[in-house]
Amino acid sequence: MDIPLIEFKNVTKRFGTKTVLQRVNLQIYEGQITTIIGLSGSGKSVMLKHIIGLIQPDEGAIYFRGKPIAEMKKTEIAAAFAQISYMFQGNALFDSLTVYDNIALPLRETTNLKKAEIDRRVMNRIEQTELSEAIYKYPSELSGGMQKRAALARALITDPQIVLFDEPTTGQDPVRKNAILGMIAQYQKKFNFTAILVSHEIPDVYFISNRVLALYDRQIVFQGTPEELENFDHPFMDEVISSLESLQKELTGLYSKRQFKVLNHVQLEHRRKPNKVSHVQIERRKSGESYCVVVFTLSDLDAIISNLGYDAAQEAIHSMGVYIDKNFGTIGGFSMRHKSNEIITVLPFSNLEEAENILKNFVNDFQEQGLRDIWTETQNQASADKCVDFVIRAGVAQGQPIDEIDSIIQSAKSRQTEIGRLHCAAGE
Repeated sequence: MDIPLIEFKNVTKRFGTKTVLQRVNLQIYEGQITTIIGLSGSGKSVMLKHIIGLIQPDEGAIYFRGKPIAEMKKTEIAAAFAQISYMFQGNALFDSLTVYDNIALPLRETTNLKKAEIDRRVMNRIEQTELSEAIYKYPSELSGGMQKRAALARALITDPQIVLFDEPTTGQDPVRKNAILGMIAQYQKKFNFTAILVSHEIPDVYFISNRVLALYDRQIVFQGTPEELENFDHPFMDEVISSLESLQKELTGLYSKRQFKVLNHVQLEHRRKPNKVSHVQIERRKSGESYCVVVFTLSDLDAIISNLGYDAAQEAIHSMGVYIDKNFGTIGGFSMRHKSNEIITVLPFSNLEEAENILKNFVNDFQEQGLRDIWTETQNQASADKCVDFVIRAGVAQGQPIDEIDSIIQSAKSRQTEIGRLHCAAGE
């Protein structure tokens, strides 16, 4: 394992008689997106202030590239913290400054660069973050998405190696939250910085994070991949996952990944039958019954983001999820968003022939109306008058209760074919 970029070893912090962090151990690795999740007031902001040097631990040590900060020279510490940039909660743009001046501010205050060089760097970031049309506008004149991009451009203007994001999605609706997270992931890949996010709202960590750290009861109780978090058995999950589950029908009309796995397990252990009260009655399933998995993919999400913007791309996923849920939910299927551009539907108690016929009927309706519905919803969010291809692929595979569902998902993906394509431009 590589040496962590940032490491806490037994870090404890007290304010008076109150202990906020107690023997915290964590590792953050270079070039990754790490998300720190936890309840509101759990100490995430205190942890963040330790990372940027605003607070010193009462006990324990913080390491930067394997060296204790407490043992570093002042010049070394200054060089280390110069690599870090900070994107504030609520953006913290200056209302009296234009977008250009907001972005230029860190260079004007912290460097001796000449005006021409500052202008070159600012214009470069403005172009890279798609803000050319907003150069001389003020924050109050910008959409929420453009404000976020302006704040990110300012955070990136000093070419930082590490960018900290403090509650980047607070106060946003579910579609906007995922647009913001998608933007962070896209620019992290583009500029190759190390991203550290903190949030008390469980973000869409499954789609953007390499590692997740869970802060609970003053300690880091989990650190690992999003996939490992799914199987983490701890009181933290009972208290915090509820905030993720609450987004079940808001984001795409789909289940969260955790709910999906639980429901899949229940469905494979039981048979569903109509009921006058709940329309679903659970009784024991006959052994050996198969199920099918359908994998839907919106191809080339990066191109949609580049051409139409983050909000439009997330609206496309949202509309796609709603349409799939509407069609398959009525026949007992249940779905989840598996990756940023991928939706999975399980059809319990069906075989491959049945599922292929169901999918065939869906495709006919989808080609006639579904793609148009998705585009209609998406173009309302489109930020540029550009063309883009909407290509949807789907594949189906059959499994048995003893099979690992991940292998059935992979089998369905290998069988994917194009089921719909729409070529159009924003503003049509």
